Amino acid sequence: MSDTEADKVGKKRNRYSGIGGQAVLEGIMMKNKEQYAIAIRKPDGEIEVDVDTYHGVMHDSGLLKIPFIRGIFNFVDSLVLGMKCLNFSASFYEDEDAKETMADKAFHRIFKDRAEKVFMGIATVFSIVLAIAVFMVLPYFLTAQFQDYIRNASLMAIIEGVIRIFIFVMYVLCISLMKDIRRVYMYHGAEHKCINCIEKGRPLTVRNVMRSSKQHRRCGTSFLLFVMLVSVVLFFFIRVDNPVYKVLLRIALIPVIAGISYEIIRLAGKSDNILVRIISAPGMWLQGLTTKEPDEDMVKVAIAAVEAVFDWKAYLFEAFGYEIDDSWLDDDAAKKDDEDE
Repeated sequence: MSDTEADKVGKKRNRYSGIGGQAVLEGIMMKNKEQYAIAIRKPDGEIEVDVDTYHGVMHDSGLLKIPFIRGIFNFVDSLVLGMKCLNFSASFYEDEDAKETMADKAFHRIFKDRAEKVFMGIATVFSIVLAIAVFMVLPYFLTAQFQDYIRNASLMAIIEGVIRIFIFVMYVLCISLMKDIRRVYMYHGAEHKCINCIEKGRPLTVRNVMRSSKQHRRCGTSFLLFVMLVSVVLFFFIRVDNPVYKVLLRIALIPVIAGISYEIIRLAGKSDNILVRIISAPGMWLQGLTTKEPDEDMVKVAIAAVEAVFDWKAYLFEAFGYEIDDSWLDDDAAKKDDEDE
């Protein structure tokens, strides 16, 4: 298959592949159904690939087939698996000279072999609580400072929503300025490029991946922005007068918000109509902060993660109707070598 033929295929509408991923420290996690792979660029330059399965908290339940309900459990699963993958990637860059503290010893003495899982669970719960406090509860208390000056409840709800979105955008902007986070965002870009390359119908080569977009509609950044926007709508129409109940309501509605946001992001990944493009636009813009252009070494890591759990050649044949000639892949690599020279 020639480059021209690949480009002709790429002009067709994207086809949903079902794979998703996450950037980690110096690496990529790619997930296909219940199987996932973490590819890490180790300090010595080699690529380490670890393949495992993650069944999820409700993997045997029919609830995962019910719209809106499934989004709640998928959100929890993504947090748990994401934390696990981050810890795995960080283990390659731990300070070998660091000494185990008294707290570490006590923690391992109490929980023994379960220490790592318990720690991961505590870290996940803490992250959720902190996120709820910052993005759900804090905007309410900040808005409450205007209640002596603004008597219109609808206007107050809009102001709270604007403050919530502002805090989220500023958070994303601030962490994007950190050097280590910038490299994670480069790997984030490599993850998106790989998925876009496949879903555009192009063979998964470094050259094709580098040509692909670093933005993707099913991105977690877009999901979180949908969470903010959906919360604005729900809190606008669902109201209570008691201040304590207002805080509890914002916490209680989080599963509902997550469920609705999941269905929107799921629709965005499978459809390309004008309405979907409009509602996806803000998330795609925000990805300008959370994704950066990767280098070719990062792309190779992302490709290794994809190929460990996803047969992209079979997918291209099934979705786009053509087979990959391995000799063409060799020619493509040769072209890239010539360009480098």
